[in-house]
Amino acid sequence: MILGVVLAGGLSRRFGSDKALAELGGHTLIARAVDTLSGWCEHVVVAGRETAPAPTLPDWPRAGMGPLAGLAAALRFAQDEGYEAVLSCGVDAAVLPEDLPRLLSPGPSFLAEQPVIGLWPLSCVPVLEELLHGEGPHSLYRFAGSIGARAVETPQPVPNINTPADLIALSRSTKA
Repeated sequence: MILGVVLAGGLSRRFGSDKALAELGGHTLIARAVDTLSGWCEHVVVAGRETAPAPTLPDWPRAGMGPLAGLAAALRFAQDEGYEAVLSCGVDAAVLPEDLPRLLSPGPSFLAEQPVIGLWPLSCVPVLEELLHGEGPHSLYRFAGSIGARAVETPQPVPNINTPADLIALSRSTKA
């Protein structure tokens, strides 16, 4: 069983407002992410927010540590609930490849251009916890390298929405 997690704890500095609530094709970005993961995962949670269209988890060990803290919260929850792995995406990845689970299987693996999109087996929990409690950057690339995760290239880049201009460009280029 795979748990889906939408990593949504960022501050949206470049966006200028809460990008999780921005709309694309009549749906908020957070709702789109939850709906997409729901098509592949037995259960979906949102990490790093108090309210969302799915159950929420606080970042672990605390907020403000970046996407790794959201991933750690989801992996710990998955461990407690008997899941085998976590499929993660950021709230700003509005259009994911239709075959994402196949592309990422077997994990650990992540999309090379967006490491927040990944498949993470529970076996990586101790390494992640050590990294979050240690010194140095709390980087997804650092974590992925330390567990030997595979970087997966996609035929088409996955759009990432960081600014309102990114959202406008994506809405013009897709029938989202």
